[in-house]
Amino acid sequence: MPKSYHEPNKLKQQSWRKPLILWGSLVVLLFCVGLVVGYLKTREIPGISTVVEEMASQQNREMILYFASTDGQALVAETRMVKECQRDEDCLRDIVEALIAGPQSGLVPILPAEVALHEITVADSLVSVDFSRELITAHPGGTQSELLTIYALADTLTVNFPHLRQVRILVNGASVTTLKGHVDLRQPINPDFSLVEEGLAPTGKMISLPEGRDE
Repeated sequence: MPKSYHEPNKLKQQSWRKPLILWGSLVVLLFCVGLVVGYLKTREIPGISTVVEEMASQQNREMILYFASTDGQALVAETRMVKECQRDEDCLRDIVEALIAGPQSGLVPILPAEVALHEITVADSLVSVDFSRELITAHPGGTQSELLTIYALADTLTVNFPHLRQVRILVNGASVTTLKGHVDLRQPINPDFSLVEEGLAPTGKMISLPEGRDE
């Protein structure tokens, strides 16, 4: 039986249709993939950001806090686990609030328990710490007690954040001349680790001395 003259044409059509179908399928596939990727980028997946934040908040960081020895003559280091945070200001706030809460190892507090922390701001190497009025009114006074308060704060913040070099102490958002007349606070304070000694001390309370009396 003779072959039909249409058969060669059919073979030719089939030969170019297959690549065309493949290319068409590939274009459609790429188009669908693009739609899916674009959709995922614009759609916020519920719970992912919350989970990431919770994981970060659960991580702890070891910090060094300075409190006073029971004889009121030196600063002693106490390690404390503080939750990790994304911003320096948040970490610094946790540290200062830990100082206000007082020591856990039998040392002497260096900040009045009545004081409240208003705000902490960081500008380059300077950290400003704004306290409530109780930093002055509830402080026991005395030259050494005032020195320990000022430098426990400055040393604690700068030893944990080496990029910080100075600490400015504010009260109710304003600069102060001094706490009890012994340490000049008109300018930012540099850390001074000469007051720090090694070891722990027995249990004690914040030493209360008459205002203006040297220890």
